[in-house]
Amino acid sequence: MNSKVCVYIGDELGRYGFGYGHPFGPDRMNAFWTLAQKQGLDKHVHICDPQRARQDVIERFHTHDYVERVKKLSDLGEGYLDFGDTPVVPGIYAAAAYVVGSSVDAMKRLMEGKCRRAFVPIAGLHHAQRDTAAGFCVFNDCGVVIESLRTQYSLQRIAYVDIDAHHGDGVFYSFEQDPGIFIADVHEDGRYLYPGTGNDNEMGIGNAKGTKLNIPMPPAADDEMFFKVWPRIETFIENAKPEFILLQCGADSIAGDPITHMQFTPAAHYHAALNLCRIADDLGHGRVLAMGGGGYNRSNLAAAWCAVAQAFIDSSMP
Repeated sequence: MNSKVCVYIGDELGRYGFGYGHPFGPDRMNAFWTLAQKQGLDKHVHICDPQRARQDVIERFHTHDYVERVKKLSDLGEGYLDFGDTPVVPGIYAAAAYVVGSSVDAMKRLMEGKCRRAFVPIAGLHHAQRDTAAGFCVFNDCGVVIESLRTQYSLQRIAYVDIDAHHGDGVFYSFEQDPGIFIADVHEDGRYLYPGTGNDNEMGIGNAKGTKLNIPMPPAADDEMFFKVWPRIETFIENAKPEFILLQCGADSIAGDPITHMQFTPAAHYHAALNLCRIADDLGHGRVLAMGGGGYNRSNLAAAWCAVAQAFIDSSMP
């Protein structure tokens, strides 16, 4: 099995954001990569250039009309893509297309055996729905990857694990009725945080009932609480026997984030990434794709994402 860990770094990817001073600013990738280099992680990974997705690839998940609307507003350079959370900035279409393209390229490398793990730090835009932006997310690269695994590689069982403080509603509700998509989402209780969804009684609809696991956590949930519930996620994923595992490793669940109330440390992110890699290896394919997700305290996201990268490196050693 190839032991290579791919990490996507480049200006085109880092450019996704809504201006300096915005919580989702274009400085987030560099905050991570500066610490990664300081820790020497860059010497143990293969650095991949960002890739731009073609429009037809984006439309594997999104509607044509919505994609055209993003293009038009991106050229205009002003307005909102939703009801006020996701502003238009000049060039946002291209920036979002690089997020999707990088995640899809990482998926292809994993499927073709060119690497064992892959991490795209500016990715995991889990709020965007098929026909609209939401919560700083223009295009849902997670959804595009899932649809691509289905249409391009005919995978039948795909796991999506989300440890971002916010519920991954754009992914969850898009695949709520799909019995082949196994979703485990641990997040701050929607009664206290956007988007207000992800109750524990939401387990999938129809034939998909039981293929979804929501674990809402109280505000100020800490590592002790995370490690207490994590075995439920492991058992859920092990029983699913997925052919591919996606990890949305948002760092806004780390203590000190300016817009959430969670109290995890990067140890939670390391533990989640390491154990998902173990499950993937036990299943014989080793394929784990991590996407950075949220995180608005720059030192937090740097530490959490470095922990994920370290887990990938540690789990890939011969």
